Amino acid sequence: MNDDTPVRSATGDRRAELAAGLASVEERIAHACEAAGRPREAVTLVVVTKTHPASDVRLLSELGVRHVAENRDQDAAPKAAQCTDLPLTWHFVGQLQTNKARSVAGYADFVHSVDRLRLVRSLANAAAPRDRELGCLIQVGLDAESDDAGPRGGAAPDRVPELADAVAEARGLRLDGVMTVAPLAGPYAGRPGEAFARLREISTRLRTAHPAATMVSAGMSADLEEAISAGATHVRVGSAVLGVRPRLR
Repeated sequence: MNDDTPVRSATGDRRAELAAGLASVEERIAHACEAAGRPREAVTLVVVTKTHPASDVRLLSELGVRHVAENRDQDAAPKAAQCTDLPLTWHFVGQLQTNKARSVAGYADFVHSVDRLRLVRSLANAAAPRDRELGCLIQVGLDAESDDAGPRGGAAPDRVPELADAVAEARGLRLDGVMTVAPLAGPYAGRPGEAFARLREISTRLRTAHPAATMVSAGMSADLEEAISAGATHVRVGSAVLGVRPRLR
């Protein structure tokens, strides 16, 4: 028996686990799209690989995944560097400190968590010298008071137009749409369907001024059906595909 047989066996087992998770999530997305009267291709699955190793990203790519996401730059930057040979689109979905903007702009194709003017400026300063265009989504905090950030990040809904205009005008950035996380507090707590419907209203209003900002990023493992019903174009799914996350280092 070859010395690497146990390693190959473990890799095969993990590939089977990921394939089963993907198949289950794909079935859920397909059923939700059918129930909403939407074509399956209207919804993009973004697999959130938080704390999981680059080897999982490679296996996901082999299984046909093309969109992956991270929420911490300290995990994302080395992982993306190990996977530059793969045909992947990288999404950054976590709360982003301005001092991490330069690093994130080096590998991310989309940032879903733009929620303040200072971050817009930092991302533009990082992206423009690289002569690339970074797709940006305005994160809406549906649990945020006016002029404040929500507990899980995100700008209050009344700040969306100002932020959207700033992104649209910034060199190196492209305004692609809006994002939210189902609130744990406030009027939408425990009501993800209503929260996502509110995000869709905000998206519709935004597109009157910015017609190309069509992305609606909403829904995770527990509530992707409600998000798709409300018009999400991108769902961010982690544990339902990858299983329980390893502990943070």
